[in-house]
Amino acid sequence: MKRKLPPTLSKATQAIHAGQLDRPVYGEVSVPIFQTSTFAFPSAEAGAARFSGEEPGYIYTRMGNPTVHALEESLAALENGSAALATATGMAAITTLFLSLLSHQDHLVASDCLYGPTEVVIESELPRFGMAATLVDTSNLSAIEPALRPNTRLIYIETPTNPTMKITDIRGAAAIAHRHGALLAVDNTFCSPYLQRPLEQGADVVVHSLTKYLNGHSDVLGGMIVVKNEELYRRLKRVLTLFGATMDPHQAWLILRGMRTLPLRMEKAQENALKLAEFLSRHPKVTWVRHPGLPTHPQHDLAKAQMDGFGAMLCFGVQKGLEGGRILLNQVRLITMAVSLGGVESLIEHPASMTHAAIPREKRERAGILDELVRLSVGCEDFSDLRADLDQALNKIP
Repeated sequence: MKRKLPPTLSKATQAIHAGQLDRPVYGEVSVPIFQTSTFAFPSAEAGAARFSGEEPGYIYTRMGNPTVHALEESLAALENGSAALATATGMAAITTLFLSLLSHQDHLVASDCLYGPTEVVIESELPRFGMAATLVDTSNLSAIEPALRPNTRLIYIETPTNPTMKITDIRGAAAIAHRHGALLAVDNTFCSPYLQRPLEQGADVVVHSLTKYLNGHSDVLGGMIVVKNEELYRRLKRVLTLFGATMDPHQAWLILRGMRTLPLRMEKAQENALKLAEFLSRHPKVTWVRHPGLPTHPQHDLAKAQMDGFGAMLCFGVQKGLEGGRILLNQVRLITMAVSLGGVESLIEHPASMTHAAIPREKRERAGILDELVRLSVGCEDFSDLRADLDQALNKIP
């Protein structure tokens, strides 16, 4: 049983307190790790009642666990959703979503720029189950409706997109989806619920890679699905439980611990990111910069309208294209060259040769993932140190 918090609390306060046990076992302040595979029944009748759904209670950790449930309650509160489902990884959340909401001969419309593995699943794996997909630039709402078919069941968007930082109008996309009897799902990983809450703007489902900002320390994997209503929860819960992509209680505890500092980390990281974006936009070795906080971003006004901050992700182009990017990544000293994002440390990578390398070159370039594009996840280090590191590395490009 979880403590109910007043709905008027700020997201910063909810990040600290949501998901706490209503009745602690020993007065503990931190949610315990209930590291058990199974739960004892007080009686045969109680066991039968739990299996039938007539009584609440835990049965088996794949089906539910108090530590995992605390994390789910916390995310549901932060996203203003009715319920949430924790998964083993971010990709487990995404594939559970697709396999729960799509059936044989159903159609999906998605953003044409997505996290690399998500796009591979959509274009290579879903067709094996008789599902079709059309990828369009969802930042242009007028491109969505022509892509819909009578059997379109789901519109799936990232906003901002990974790694090009395009932004889709969530309210507009939701209106299109609902007008045609489809659902809207939003990957909210780049923003976290601290900066953006798609369910409040009409979306039906939100997914997260908890590995990123919500955990924030680059030390554990996890995913989450947050839903607007009970009917969606039941559909997703059944598939998640049967397919076994559920979360371990120790994972859940680590992520809960990370979430308590989400507001502090996000505020510092996005402050650094905007300053770095402004610095990079003036650097002679940088050809362009894409960050929602810059007035030059094509959807800057939309970002101000639907986000509570501009986030800590940015991408930019470097002179000499692929070779320039290689030099930059090999010359940074403080910033870590690694994939993933959202940790307290800054991470830099080259999508065309790393996270999005499995996508054919023509499709990458059509989506804006050019060889010159470098993605930067800005962390919580001192800004002057990050600026100095980027400056010395960029100046190595001839």
